[in-house]
Amino acid sequence: MRIEIVEGDITNESVDAIVNAANSSLLGGGGVDGAIHRRGGTAILEACKRLRAERYRDGLPTGHAVATTGGKLAARWVIHTVGPVYARSPDAVGELTACHVASLAVADELGARSLAFPAISTGLYGYPIHEAAGVAIRAVLGAKTAVERVRFVLFGSEAHSVFLAAHKGETTPPSA
Repeated sequence: MRIEIVEGDITNESVDAIVNAANSSLLGGGGVDGAIHRRGGTAILEACKRLRAERYRDGLPTGHAVATTGGKLAARWVIHTVGPVYARSPDAVGELTACHVASLAVADELGARSLAFPAISTGLYGYPIHEAAGVAIRAVLGAKTAVERVRFVLFGSEAHSVFLAAHKGETTPPSA
């Protein structure tokens, strides 16, 4: 698997699927979640409403992932995952790892070979970017997946620098 670290807007990515740092309602919000819903259009919201009605009446649990159409995005699919709220999580590392592994598993189910991740939980959910970057890189490297290319698309130069440093320093997958 090839990992790329880029600074940019995830809603502009031309990959098979992008990962949405969603809230459990799946109905949109701020940050990456709001940007994906705005750019992708109503098809994403309608698909999320169906998921809530049919499978996730109480919302998508933290660390799980589910896919919808990409709507008007360049990406064919959006994989929604709910990251941990850092200050409230009893196992922030485990939950953030689960977000990445579950997203890759959904990508495999879809047949996606290229996937873009944001910095999950580092905004409003308060996960320190320096910690989150290492967890994210290790999770992706340690996952069993057919995805061939993973792009971490970071908003802002600080996040980009932190993820780039974490990627350069990470050469082995996490221990079990």
